[in-house]
Amino acid sequence: MKEDQNRLDPLAIDWMNWQPSMRATLLFLHRDREILLIHKKSGLGRGKVNAPGGKIEQGESAAEGAVREVREEVGIEVSNPEEMGVLRFQFIHGERLALHCVVFRAFEFKGEAYETAEADPFWCPVDKVPYKKMWSDDRYWLPGLLKGAKFDGDFVFDDEELLWRNVRWR
Repeated sequence: MKEDQNRLDPLAIDWMNWQPSMRATLLFLHRDREILLIHKKSGLGRGKVNAPGGKIEQGESAAEGAVREVREEVGIEVSNPEEMGVLRFQFIHGERLALHCVVFRAFEFKGEAYETAEADPFWCPVDKVPYKKMWSDDRYWLPGLLKGAKFDGDFVFDDEELLWRNVRWR
């Protein structure tokens, strides 16, 4: 019972005044009809499939952070990332992480992806994205991104369970 008292009500979140405790990025690289995905080996989402990305460092723009994270996670140098959307995640249990994530896509890059301590990369056909192995919110916004649509999304999770969502298309 005490555990339930520490849980926030997902419908009581004031998204207009919400403040993140962490800022991060995701960057989807496109090659022909494929996107670069990773098997995440560490950190938040370990064991899931995602795009390369991670925390934005002090003094770094979201685009700079996205390019750096792709370089660090899979060894690819990205040019001209395009901002596609903003995701806001509120985790209501445990540490109550409030995560703001800027999502990019890019078509210009150099190098071949290789495995690192953080990620095992693979190219995936856009019509075979493994949504069942990804965070459950991805199925609500990633298909739009793959078609070139821009978006904003708010999501409430209890650990890995999606409790509430709101996706708006720009």
